[in-house]
Amino acid sequence: MRTDVTFTSAGLRLAGHLYTPAGRTPVGRTPVGRAVGHRPAIVVSHPMSGVKEQTAGLYAARLADAGFVTLAFDAAHQGESEGLPRLLEDPSQRVEDIKSAVTFLALRDGVDPARIGVLGVCASGGYVVPAAATDHRIAAVATVSAVDTGSMIREGLGRGQDPGVLRSMLDASAAARTEEAQGNPARLQQIHPDTAPDPGGQPKSLAQHTYDGWEYYRTPRGAHPRSANHFALRSIDLLAQYSAFDLVHLIAPRPLLMIAGTEAVTDYFSREAVERAADPKELHWINGATHVDLYDKEQYLPTVIAKLSGFFGARPGEAG
Repeated sequence: MRTDVTFTSAGLRLAGHLYTPAGRTPVGRTPVGRAVGHRPAIVVSHPMSGVKEQTAGLYAARLADAGFVTLAFDAAHQGESEGLPRLLEDPSQRVEDIKSAVTFLALRDGVDPARIGVLGVCASGGYVVPAAATDHRIAAVATVSAVDTGSMIREGLGRGQDPGVLRSMLDASAAARTEEAQGNPARLQQIHPDTAPDPGGQPKSLAQHTYDGWEYYRTPRGAHPRSANHFALRSIDLLAQYSAFDLVHLIAPRPLLMIAGTEAVTDYFSREAVERAADPKELHWINGATHVDLYDKEQYLPTVIAKLSGFFGARPGEAG
């Protein structure tokens, strides 16, 4: 069952969808002293430029079918949530939004506050890690196709970006800040092309990634009217100063699961983060899948959901 909900994050009203299982036994064993019916819960956080109705909502719904209470929500400045300028991608705010979502679930009747996990897809895979590193209410952390947005801006995908590109982007971001202070509308940067991209001289893997992003966000496969396909240009300096996985070692002794496709051009983010993390940790590969394949493709989704269900359903010290 899906219910529209709202909660606050740093004074902003965020819009969410709360998914609750229908008539299922709670996942895992009921702890001594806690009433039957208190369920483990999962915050599901969406990719950059996404909204709660897309892949985050799909994962939330499937995990609710598996017996979890789940919450997918629009980040501040995006979708149906408050925040000006619109479409600002602020990593610090994104982290705070996740913590605020945890607070919402912790106070919810029927949720076991000791068993709240977080799941981040794409950019949110890089936001749930610092959220959990510094918020000990989060019992378990999982990511799907995780990305460090700071690294993407500073170094480009694959870290082959010319340093002059970052300087140019920071110049444009600085100018956009001044323009907004002068009362002008926030300048926007487009993310995905409006039409099928020409691979041009791109390496095959990068061309596939570009195509997959276009197909998911700009065709009926995954497009949503509130997924605007732009971000506020002054997000650039906020993103450039951010590093997603610096605190990944602080998640332990709570468990970390990172899921990535073997054909994803972003696979190095998950691999390097797991290398830096302390036990218990796991990097789980989905054979043949690209980055965006794991957003919604039925060829892979049941396997991913089963893995996540076992992971979030396990109690501390149990295998996922």
